Amino acid sequence: MVKIYVGSNNPAKIDSVKQVFSEDEVVGMDVESKVAAQPFSDEETLEGAINRARECAAMNKGNFGIGLEGGVMEIEGDLYLCNWGALVDQKENVFTASGARIPLPDEIKEELEKGKELGDVMDNYANKNEVRKNEGAIGIFTNGAVEREEMFMHVVKLLKGQWEFYQ
Repeated sequence: MVKIYVGSNNPAKIDSVKQVFSEDEVVGMDVESKVAAQPFSDEETLEGAINRARECAAMNKGNFGIGLEGGVMEIEGDLYLCNWGALVDQKENVFTASGARIPLPDEIKEELEKGKELGDVMDNYANKNEVRKNEGAIGIFTNGAVEREEMFMHVVKLLKGQWEFYQ
């Protein structure tokens, strides 16, 4: 059994790891992503995930660190939701993966460009509280077909599968 530290206290992120690593102990911990609160590129979102995973692993030697980061990235003027994950194992190997992408409406893009965070914008847009801890933007814009936990669960499966392959 492995002990896995997730670099977040967000229930959607922690639960996604618990679903995939169901035989292991999973603990959330508050660590810094060392990137902007609202990452604006694949590179920045990936960097945040790696930083979270590395910090968890460094603080808990001999255990896994997993970082999950949501962000946005632009393609030809359209803003897309993106998400990245990183797993750092006991040997400090780093595995990375990305998941689902969907375009965001222009009104969301405009708010983000004003410096707001997607979670806050989504609360206002959907007239709900704590969208980031529940269905997420992906849940709102897929009409509940894919929710945030499931989106991150896919990324965590990709991380676990890579780690198992290279063992």
